[in-house]
Amino acid sequence: MNRTTAMIHSGKYLCLLLALGACTEGNNAQLDERARDETAVAAPAAGTVDTGALPDFRPLVREYGDAVVYVEVLQRRERRSAPGGVLPEDPLYEFFRRFGITPPDLEPRGELPPARGAGSGFIVSDDGYILTNAHVVSGADQVTVRLTDRREFQAAVVGADTRTDVAVIRIDADNLPTVRIGDPEKVEPGQWVLAIGSPFGLENSVTAGIISATSRALGPGSNVPFIQTDVAVNPGNSGGPLFNLQGEVVGINSMIFSRTGGYMGLSFAIPIDVAINVQEQLIEHGRVVRGRIGVIVQDMNAPLAQAFGLDRPRGALIAGVEEGGPAADAGLRPGDVILSLNGEPIDRFNELGAAIASMEPGSEATIGLWRDREERGIEVRIEEARDETAEAAAATPAGQAEEQLGLVVRALSAEEKRLTGSQGNIVIERVQGAAAAAGLQPGDIIIGVGGNRIESVQALREAFEDSPGSVALLIEREGTTIFVPLPTG
Repeated sequence: MNRTTAMIHSGKYLCLLLALGACTEGNNAQLDERARDETAVAAPAAGTVDTGALPDFRPLVREYGDAVVYVEVLQRRERRSAPGGVLPEDPLYEFFRRFGITPPDLEPRGELPPARGAGSGFIVSDDGYILTNAHVVSGADQVTVRLTDRREFQAAVVGADTRTDVAVIRIDADNLPTVRIGDPEKVEPGQWVLAIGSPFGLENSVTAGIISATSRALGPGSNVPFIQTDVAVNPGNSGGPLFNLQGEVVGINSMIFSRTGGYMGLSFAIPIDVAINVQEQLIEHGRVVRGRIGVIVQDMNAPLAQAFGLDRPRGALIAGVEEGGPAADAGLRPGDVILSLNGEPIDRFNELGAAIASMEPGSEATIGLWRDREERGIEVRIEEARDETAEAAAATPAGQAEEQLGLVVRALSAEEKRLTGSQGNIVIERVQGAAAAAGLQPGDIIIGVGGNRIESVQALREAFEDSPGSVALLIEREGTTIFVPLPTG
């Protein structure tokens, strides 16, 4: 993919650099009482557009604008330079050298100034609980919340879930203004929505638009059915609320589609029911528990539907079944098409992941299956998903798997990612033994294993442990990406 190709920019990967946003829900026929009074016009006939009945957002902003907050984060930075530039023993010294670049003189002696980032959030309880994006507060050493009356509070991060990009923070205050929570199930394309946030630090900016689509799957492995809108959102909108015309929050602004890093007409929000589920678990347990059944699924297209004898493309096609997992125990196999879960239809593959993830481990689910050109039902047990979202510290010690392979790795810091422009998150510190023999080098940045992107050191360890024979490491080196086979047996 070249640089001019449009890319989905996930807030998770643009932490502290691009706080991205999304949208909200609404309906011309569902105006707030005050908005209805101020726009008293005849309702348009069914199937027509009444150009004289545009919504008045002023009552909504007056009522709920004070519940939207500005979130500022500070992150300490490691001094990775010496007089003359990057320390020669640093693996990034090799990274710069391969490009023919003189390692930069980042700062003179002494500590680097802290990295600053900003985003938005909204108050969900009057005793100080606030929802925002996980990427807004990820790695933060200090989080400051500023209210519309200009009071400031130091916030504690209650918990963050990087898989859904939802975080809960709390300030020590009472009798705070709060938002109302809506029902994203009622969101439909064409409805009016409104976002409030702090794009480029401009606090409590209001933008409006419509719902463009629902249940968008963004990126492999995503279990979030994103709401797509055309509401103008920019860096700093991340974590802000998406309102419908009743003043209810139906989503959290999270990411945008952009060639430039700024708004280009496409923005995405996390449905509020997904966020509330994460919030409750983080507050009660400090972590998020998800269900799984152990399948790899893909979306159906017209040729596949025809090949499997379906009337149209629908459902989630099973491409792989984990040996010894609940799906295998229940008799599921590759080539099965999951059409429903507990009676609820599954139209696209990402709907299955979101539905199963929300189920309680240990419970039973009834799956409607398409096999051998006929429908059948099957019972499957839900088990707890392993936590794959733990973020590694800036200097993570090598685990047993890496030591056996002669490979020492650590997570890239935000400053290193900025300097290198890399999309990877893990850099190789040292190599010996099998890793050296395979041709891996200090300074190589690990992008993925096989066809799977690797986001953390823990995920890399799990990939090694799950591959007893060998793995294909996708690394970034000298301006290109290559696969390097590494024996793990």
